[in-house]
Formats: sequence, C-alpha cells, structure tokens
Amino acid sequence: MESKSVSWSAQTKAFITLIILVVAGYLLYRFNTAITPLVFSVIVAFVLSPLVGRVQKLLRLRRGLAVLLVYLVLLAVIITAGILFAPLILDQFSTFVRGIRSLLEEAKVLFSGPLSYAGFNINGPEMLNRLEVLVQEWTSPLVGSALDLLAKLLEGIVWGIFVTFISFYLILDSAKLIAWIDHLILPVFRDEFIRLREEINMVWSAFFRGQILLSLIVMGIMTVVCLAIGMPYALVMGIMMGLMEFIPSVGHGIWLVTASVIALLAGSTWIPIPNWAFWVLVLVIHLIFTQFDLNYLIPRIIGRSVHLPPLVVLVGIIAGASLGGVLGVALAAPTIASARVIMRYISSRLFDESIPDEILTPPLPPPELRWWNQQRKKTKKGN
Repeated sequence: MESKSVSWSAQTKAFITLIILVVAGYLLYRFNTAITPLVFSVIVAFVLSPLVGRVQKLLRLRRGLAVLLVYLVLLAVIITAGILFAPLILDQFSTFVRGIRSLLEEAKVLFSGPLSYAGFNINGPEMLNRLEVLVQEWTSPLVGSALDLLAKLLEGIVWGIFVTFISFYLILDSAKLIAWIDHLILPVFRDEFIRLREEINMVWSAFFRGQILLSLIVMGIMTVVCLAIGMPYALVMGIMMGLMEFIPSVGHGIWLVTASVIALLAGSTWIPIPNWAFWVLVLVIHLIFTQFDLNYLIPRIIGRSVHLPPLVVLVGIIAGASLGGVLGVALAAPTIASARVIMRYISSRLFDESIPDEILTPPLPPPELRWWNQQRKKTKKGN
C-alpha cells in the first residue's frame, strides 16, 4: 500500500529554512580560516578551466591528464619565475618599505606642529603617528626576522598545496558539479536559474580572466614608464599599479597618492628637476595613462560587465575590507555586479514584471573573452 506524501505547512518550511541558515552560519563561523583558501581554489579553477578544455581538445587527452599537464606547466613557470625574479622583487619591496619609513621620519620634521587649512586644524604629529602605525602593520611581514619570514613561507606553501588539490578536483569534475547544482533546482525554475547563472558567469569571467590579463599589461607598461622617468622603487610601483587594477575606480587613486608622496619627498633618480616638477610629471603621466586605461584597455579586455559607479565600488570596498580583508576588497566589484543581476531578477519576480532581457539573452563578452566561453561550452558538450 502506497503512503501519501504530506505537504509541509508554511510554518514547517519557515522553521526548516531557519535551521538550515543557522547551521550554515555556524559552519562558516567554525571553519572561517578555511574560507579564504576555498575561495582561492574556486578562483583558480574558474580561471584555468577553459585552458584545460583547450589543451584537452588540442592534444586529445583525457580530462585528468589535461588538468595534470596544465598544472605541471604552471608549476614549472612559477618555479622558474621565482628563481629568476623573486630575489629582485623581495629586495625592491624591502627597500621600498625602508624608504617609506624614512620618508615618514622626514615628514615628522616637516609637520612637527599643528596644521591649519581652510579653517580646519590638523594635528600633524598625531596624524603621522597613526600613519606610521598603519605602515608598520602592513609592512612588518616584509622586513621581519628570518624566522618569521620562514614561518610565513611554510604557511603559504601548506595553503598553496591545499588550493592546488581542491582546484584540481574542481576543474576535473566541473561539468558534473555544474550539472549537479542545476538539478538541485526545481524543474519549473531550472531554465531561469541556468540563464541567471550564465549571466553571473559572464560577470566573473570578465573580472577574473580579463582582470588578470589587464593587470599584467598595466604592470609591464607602468614598470617601463617608472624606469624611464626615474621613479624611485620603479619595479614596486609598477607591480602596485598592476595590482590596483583589481580595485576599480579606487585603485588608481591609491597609486597616485603613494606616487605623489614619493615624488615630492624623494624626486627622480636621474632627471635633474625639482621634486615639485617631478610630481607634476608623475601627475600628468598618471592622468594620460588613466584615460588610456579607461577608454582603451578596460573596454577591450574586460568589457562593461563589471562597470559600476565609483561611489558604489567605494562602499563595496569598505564593506568587503571589513568582512573579508584583502580578499574582500579584491572581490567587491564582481560581487556587487552579481548582486545587481540577482536583485534585478528578484525585483522582476516580486512585481510580476517580465524578466530583463539581459537575463534572457546575456550580452556578448569582449572579443578577447569569447574564445574562453566557446571552449568551455565545447568542453561541457564533450563531457
């Protein structure tokens, strides 16, 4: 005799949902130290998955062998780059940190008393002391003792192995994992969920794959420019400019403030001009490069999928920093852009409106990223 299924009441559904949320919140709190490595694992898998699909197709390999080959090649590249460039980069960063601390000591002499500007009184020494404490907290790992550096290196290696293994299996079973998640959704909502997922995937594709390429290009350009004009710590400033590309709308401002302080207090290493004139040169170069970056590089490499108002990005960065530290800052822009997609869909459902065209037909990515998506779709069909 078949038993009839009893439908849950609204109270039962609400209670079960509350229990799930409480358990999920407890697990996030209990294992919060593993969240950051897991996020990095997902990012690595997301970025490398299309490349693995391309290698799999070209060499006609099984998925596992293709993943292993890609990881072995990347490991060889990382080790080679580390042997060739790591000592130089570490030396530049250490010199940069010592230089910043030296500049702070000089600034204490220049601003030894209270400052007054436009009717506002500023306590110069107190402001500099707070800035010094902040610099000390952020730069202490770079100039710490050999034992501290070794401990941090070992910790980084352990987490690196963890990220490698998790990302390896995420790439290996990516198609099965996506299909499993899709089938968790009720059939009546599944098509809309897939379309929504595709648009969010477009946002993150543009951000990660495009942002990494953009960061490397900007890093190379600005390193050459800094060397050409005699900017102190040129390699560090070039790397910093590339990393600041991960903070849309705000990163350029952070770089300009740092470069301005160095230019005004240290000047050029070889151009015989006053420090204020060198600062003007840095400012002009920065303005020109910003226009080139915003109007040429970003539209062609990333597209407009993550294009957000500067104020929204700034608020997101502050919230991301308080919730997730450096990782929260880096992921603020794509997270907000994804939330915008989801809220647009939810609002259309709440007010019984038609689903936005962007969800029904996701926009084309920039040309440089269409190849990645095509390879991902071919890989899914092959599996």
